Amino acid sequence: QVQVVESGGGLVQPGGSLRLSCAASGSIFNIYAMAWYRQVPGKQRELVASIGSVGTTTYADSVKGRFTISRDNAKSTVYLQMNSLKPEDTAVYYCKVYAVSNYWGQGTQVTVSS
Repeated sequence: QVQVVESGGGLVQPGGSLRLSCAASGSIFNIYAMAWYRQVPGKQRELVASIGSVGTTTYADSVKGRFTISRDNAKSTVYLQMNSLKPEDTAVYYCKVYAVSNYWGQGTQVTVSS
């Protein structure tokens, strides 16, 4: 059984920081990339950041310079450090694991509001 579990979401004021974590466990073989997506009601899910098995990263233009993705391969865990948060970063954030099959987490809510 495969589990992908996100944590770390919450309510934060504009300009604040949050760190999201996503841990994959179970029968997941050959993870070659992990990524964070986000979605707001009525809009398509969008890619926020991704990281490959050797550490190659990509970021959406809207988060470059503010968010940092990292991973611990030994723990099959990916992190998203989010700094200088803006109200438009408010969304449900989802983790995606790319392996022989792909897996999604259940999502964690991030709300940026004063």
